[in-house]
Amino acid sequence: MKNSDEILKVDSIRKQFGKITAVNNLSFSINRGEIFALLGPNGAGKTTIVRMLMDIIKPDEGIIEFYLNENKNSRIPLASELGYLPEERGLYQEIPIIKTLTFMGVIRGMIKKQAEKSAEEWLEKLELYERKNEKLSTLSKGNQQKVQFISSVLHNPSFAVLDEPFAGFDPINQEAFLMIIKELRDKGTTILLSAHQMHLVERIADRVLLLNNGKKIAYGTVDEIKKDFSSGEKIIINVESIPDLSLLQNDDAVEKVESINDTEVKIFLKQNKSLSGLLNKAASNYTITSVETEHISLHDIFIERISKDKGESNA
Repeated sequence: MKNSDEILKVDSIRKQFGKITAVNNLSFSINRGEIFALLGPNGAGKTTIVRMLMDIIKPDEGIIEFYLNENKNSRIPLASELGYLPEERGLYQEIPIIKTLTFMGVIRGMIKKQAEKSAEEWLEKLELYERKNEKLSTLSKGNQQKVQFISSVLHNPSFAVLDEPFAGFDPINQEAFLMIIKELRDKGTTILLSAHQMHLVERIADRVLLLNNGKKIAYGTVDEIKKDFSSGEKIIINVESIPDLSLLQNDDAVEKVESINDTEVKIFLKQNKSLSGLLNKAASNYTITSVETEHISLHDIFIERISKDKGESNA
């Protein structure tokens, strides 16, 4: 049964290529007006999922339904309702940028004058207006990525699918695009974000689906996923030299201990456990030179879940 807030519902989809199962019995939903992130390493199944949602390839099993117009469901949305930034970029290289963007707006339902105006506004926003009459091939990879992004959102879609939107960007532009994606969401566009840069996405995603080998390993808000994680916070202790770590590993407050190098130890605390007792024990046995406290990240959770899955499959 459909939740009234859902804009997309995916039920038990599966996709196999030869003997490789790219997506395995996956279900999830996306709510209207949110940023929903598909996260995982290369090969996790993210792009295969996106291509099934875009009807580029068909699932072998399962159901995909869009509800872009409230309760009216459809398998394939109208071009005017949908924005799509594919992983493989592919705009016309030898045509002036403004002509390419205007054309992309028109085929997505805009009148020509409206499409050109929107393209110019976006080019101004992304500091490319002065180059609007140049060919795409004259731009750097990062600026070409900006133009490709504009082509996917200039028609103000109800639902935008952004596959690896941070690819080709330096850290400054990555930060800028975090803000741009949030602005799109705040103006009413529902966004499906597929990426592997977990440290970036966890800052803006309303909900997250963590994937590995085509399977769901975590699903929910970032806070919900972190609460379900066995560890609380983590600390990094710098010492003069690292002897046997069993003293720390056997402490009741410790989930696990990792040696980073000859002088650094990373300690994951159990949920709701105090740091003070552990530090007192460490100080009485090691010469501590510094202590850093960090929050658990989605990357930490992902690594832990993958290790757990491998252990269970090898059992």
